[in-house]
Amino acid sequence: MTTADTVLREMRWWDIAPVLELEHDLFPEDAWSAGMFWSELAHARGPQATRRYVVAETPDGRIVGYAGLAAAGDLADVQTIAAARDQWGTGLGARLLTDLLRAATAFECAEVLLEVRVDNTRAQKLYERFGFEPIGFRRGYYQPGNVDALVMRLTDPAQARTESSESNG
Repeated sequence: MTTADTVLREMRWWDIAPVLELEHDLFPEDAWSAGMFWSELAHARGPQATRRYVVAETPDGRIVGYAGLAAAGDLADVQTIAAARDQWGTGLGARLLTDLLRAATAFECAEVLLEVRVDNTRAQKLYERFGFEPIGFRRGYYQPGNVDALVMRLTDPAQARTESSESNG
């Protein structure tokens, strides 16, 4: 099964349980709670929506990734992005990020911010490929462990180097 067989779709409340399983596997120290996802999804639908949350689902119904974006005025923030370990290196992270950047454009955001662990170089390289640039640090952002976050910014998400604009995705 390739990542091309995986469908990205809007996250719904019934996806929270499988998303939490992935969340706890990938981020055991600082996993989001069900309540956090419920709160985000409450702002993801309707004419006043300020959030975009998607899941990546395989043809057999397995959730193998998810991502979320929050918009406020002309600024968007990547809240979360994750791919199952067996999906690393398949391009799924790029597809999820591309979806979020399209949403930022739809929300008419002029720039997108995100925080990434300073020790997560794999994710940093993905963001750099899309044009994100480091702009600062948040000391001790990730708890427990007191790990710093690298803050990255992308200006003009509509012009971002997205997965669909790259030669081999």
